[in-house]
Amino acid sequence: MPEPLINEELAIKLGLTGEEYERILGILGRTPSYTELGIFSVMWSEHCSYKNSILEIKKLPRTGKRLLVGAGEENAGLVDIGDGLAVAFKIESHNHPSAVEPYQGAATGVGGILRDIFTMGARPVAALNSLRFGSVKDSDKDKKDQTKRNRFLFRNVVKGIGDYGNCFGVPTISGEVYFEDCYNDNPLVNAMAVGIVKHKETATAEASGEGNPVFIVGSSTGKDGIHGATFASEEISEDSESKRPNVQVGDPFTEKLLLEATLELISSGAVIGIQDMGAAGITCSTSEMSAKGNCGMEINLDLVPLRDNDMSAYEIMLSESQERMLVVIKKGKEKTAVDIFEKWDLNCVEIGKVIKDNRVKVFYNGKLEADVPASELVLGGGAPVYKRESKKPAYLSETGKFEAGKVIEPADLNNVLISLLSSPNITNKKWVYEQYDTQVRTNTAVLPGGDASVIRIKGTKKALALKVDCNGRYVYLNPYKGGMISVCESARNVVCAGARPLAVTNCLNFGNPYNPEVYYQFTEALKGIGDACKILDTPVTGGNVSFYNQSRDHAVYPTPVIGMLGLIEDTGKIMTGHFKDEGDIVLLIGGDLKNNSSEQSIGSSEYFKTVHGLTSGDAPEINADYEKQVQELILELISDGLIKSAHDISDGGLGTALAECCIMNRDYQIGCEIKLEYNKRKDFQLFEETQSCFLISTDTERLQSVIEKSDLKKIKANELGNVRGDRLIINREINIILSKLSEAYFDSLEKLMNE
Repeated sequence: MPEPLINEELAIKLGLTGEEYERILGILGRTPSYTELGIFSVMWSEHCSYKNSILEIKKLPRTGKRLLVGAGEENAGLVDIGDGLAVAFKIESHNHPSAVEPYQGAATGVGGILRDIFTMGARPVAALNSLRFGSVKDSDKDKKDQTKRNRFLFRNVVKGIGDYGNCFGVPTISGEVYFEDCYNDNPLVNAMAVGIVKHKETATAEASGEGNPVFIVGSSTGKDGIHGATFASEEISEDSESKRPNVQVGDPFTEKLLLEATLELISSGAVIGIQDMGAAGITCSTSEMSAKGNCGMEINLDLVPLRDNDMSAYEIMLSESQERMLVVIKKGKEKTAVDIFEKWDLNCVEIGKVIKDNRVKVFYNGKLEADVPASELVLGGGAPVYKRESKKPAYLSETGKFEAGKVIEPADLNNVLISLLSSPNITNKKWVYEQYDTQVRTNTAVLPGGDASVIRIKGTKKALALKVDCNGRYVYLNPYKGGMISVCESARNVVCAGARPLAVTNCLNFGNPYNPEVYYQFTEALKGIGDACKILDTPVTGGNVSFYNQSRDHAVYPTPVIGMLGLIEDTGKIMTGHFKDEGDIVLLIGGDLKNNSSEQSIGSSEYFKTVHGLTSGDAPEINADYEKQVQELILELISDGLIKSAHDISDGGLGTALAECCIMNRDYQIGCEIKLEYNKRKDFQLFEETQSCFLISTDTERLQSVIEKSDLKKIKANELGNVRGDRLIINREINIILSKLSEAYFDSLEKLMNE
């Protein structure tokens, strides 16, 4: 097939701008070949170059005493946890592929993030995910088709995640699922993976050594996923359905073999540099590894193992076929590499060599198809960088007019609590996580369903607490506070497990950055994230930016998902959130925030959305300095053995949190009797989502010590009541038997999905 005419019109069709096409002409000093134009188009896409986001990302705190590898330095961040061990972890999006092909889109999102971990030399020990969909509750007959579509996406995304992770053999231990109308056409599928590696056994993604051979290893290359990076850098539209070929196809069984072969190859000492072939495939790995090592590569595509023999150079270079790596091997160690991969029945083919010049030269059928300067293709090199126009969204002036007092207080707060516990955003997600293997490799110490999940590190007393978190509604109503809360809430969750927060990875899901209101959301949310990370001492180790999450009708809520890593030094100090023993005292720790009496923030609550159908007002008040103090107190109480449970106040407020403490352990549920002193409307006090709050329980012998430690740190410790019986009782407003709470909380999502 003849190549198309190379001009500005074609460049724009491939996702470049007219100005960027002129820039390419200047870099090359000539008109690019079709393959070269394709290389620039994917490498300068937002997905690969971060051209509209990098200036803001660089403002995040990216250094810390425990960081061994920081943001953007390697395939994943690397954090020291002592005893010569490090944790590699990262989160990335696979939103657009999941919108058009939910099963493979989600599955290959899991596969890609796992490869980022084991190319670091780390063995994956856990997977997590953060998911967003349109409503799956069929409450409006006019939206029946949309609800059906949302359920289809939800069902198949979960199946894709489960099938890939289960077959690969990594436990999927934690996550979150939210449902809002703004995600109707554009679901968010963010996958996170975590691995363990010894300090001296890590690998790098840097090419070096003139003459060292370059190998492609793993699966053969096909036509799936071509221009996947470009597809991820444009809005979802009516044309998106036609872009199913842009979605990669995964094979978890091959990935498992690739894991073992890769770790064996790294430990053999034969590897100079290694990188996963994810977005932009061979193009990305050759150019990024070359640019990082200030060298180049000469590649012969005739040698690349192909699934389709009629592929062009353009297609081979841009294919995003899964389960492949590019490896630079020490000269003379070629047989070592080939023998290892032959043992695992995988391709291991020499396709080129490292060259001195900082260029990527691509040959095919005896012809030079591309000759481009590597450094001009990549982030931090010649890739374009933009700062877009920013404008405060007009909708904030409308949402700010919210007057909570005009909303009628419900007569029956028992019904309100049952409604909240059964609402899709709060109800237990066992329908999701029971499709995942949560315990493979036998390291999972705390299963999904609580605040954070916990993985033991075999051979040590250490454990990792892991959580992903973001309330997009908060970020929508107040981008700065919402971003800050995302960090604080995820840290709060790992603290509830007894872990000290160490570092974060983030997945920044936003609409079109060319929209000034979207760019305002983005910049303000990042300020909030950055300020919280500085105060909590949780540097950002890397992550992903996903723009263009919008359709013709609307953009998604700004959703900067935070993946939090926490360390437990002694597995004997792991904490859970459920009440333990009859007669224990329930206390509320923290929550004494400035301006907390404001009723504006109740409008951002799940209570107002579920019961009143409203989303307005402001995000809850948050003070990161105070948050840090409260978290330190909880960690001290856990370390000193003074408390039996810890659970934070979040979606659904105090009433929901108390119910969860009673029922979250399905094997042993126990009630409580609470006496509250109201200082505002009863429904507001019960269901507002006050930040920096923990519910704890302790026995009478340790109660005084808990109060004294709280007083010493000048943090409120309010005694609420006692653990007892088979009911949740709160004054005269709430009196519900646990079996009814449990049915609402554990069975509602499954009933919805079986309708």
